[in-house]
Amino acid sequence: MDHYFTDNRHLAENRKEISFRFWCFTYTFITDNGVFSKDSVDFGTRVLLKTLCDRNELGEHILDVGCGYGVIGITLKKIYPKAQMEMVDVNPRAVLLAIDNAKKNNIEADIHESNVYENVKGNTFSDIITNPPIRAGKKVIYKIFEEAYDHLAENGNLWVVIRKQQGAESAVKKIKEVFGNCEIINKEKGYFILNAKKH
Repeated sequence: MDHYFTDNRHLAENRKEISFRFWCFTYTFITDNGVFSKDSVDFGTRVLLKTLCDRNELGEHILDVGCGYGVIGITLKKIYPKAQMEMVDVNPRAVLLAIDNAKKNNIEADIHESNVYENVKGNTFSDIITNPPIRAGKKVIYKIFEEAYDHLAENGNLWVVIRKQQGAESAVKKIKEVFGNCEIINKEKGYFILNAKKH
C-alpha cells in the first residue's frame, strides 16, 4: 500500500485539475495519484482555512507542514500576500505538484521536500499550520507537534485540524504537554481546529 506521506513516485501518474473557490478567489490545483484528497479539497482543510481567515491573526512568517499539493499554503498566501510562506512535505510528488500549483495561482512560496522539520531552517515562524497525515501514525503526528515549538518565534502559533474520531482529544493533551496550552477554537462536523501559543 502506497501512502501519500511516503515517496511514491513510482505510482502511475493520473494528473487532473480541480477548482477551489474560497473567499473572493478561485484557485486551480493539479492533483495526482498518491496525494492526499486528490479529487477535491477535503472538508478539514476547508474548515481550517475558514477558521484562520475569520480570525485574521496570522503573522508574517508561515510554515505549512505536510502541504500536500499546496492548498493551505497557496490559499493563505493569496489572502496574506505580505506573509513569507514556506511549505514542506515528505512526498516528492506532492512537492512537485505544490510548486506547479503555486505558479498556476501566481503565488511565491518556498516549497521543498522535508521529513517533518528535517529540512526546515530557523525558529522564526509566526505560525505553523498542519493538516497532519493521520495514517502516518501518532509518532509522526506528535513529532510535528513537539518540534513545532522549537521552530516558532516567541508568541508564535501552532494551528492544527484533526477529526475527533482520529484522535483530536489525545492531540489536545499532547499539545498541552508541549506548549502548556491548547485551545479548541472551532468544531465542525467532527473536525476540531486547535491552537497553541508559544510563550
